[in-house]
Amino acid sequence: MKRLLPFVLAALLLPLLASAADVASYTLTLKDHRYQPSELRIPANVRIKLELINQDPSPEEFESDDFPAEKIVMPNSRTSLFIGPFKPGRYRFYGDFHQPTAQGMLVVE
Repeated sequence: MKRLLPFVLAALLLPLLASAADVASYTLTLKDHRYQPSELRIPANVRIKLELINQDPSPEEFESDDFPAEKIVMPNSRTSLFIGPFKPGRYRFYGDFHQPTAQGMLVVE
């Protein structure tokens, strides 16, 4: 039985790893406390990987009230998160630490 355990684990985990590798990746860059692009177009009904790059000297927290997401990006660093799938529409996101300027919109088509 112990010899089968690695094969059973591989059979369970490989589909998860393969599906994560197949996910489309999109990038948002934060510079001068503004997201670039401020409007990001993504496809409907699919999960995506969102790369967050913070080029500012201060941290920022990517957040949305329209979809479940909350991620801190340290200064001059990057991180990623998986979001979606979304129905077609417009979904607002913002930087919680610099809300007046760090604003953006996901346009799901």
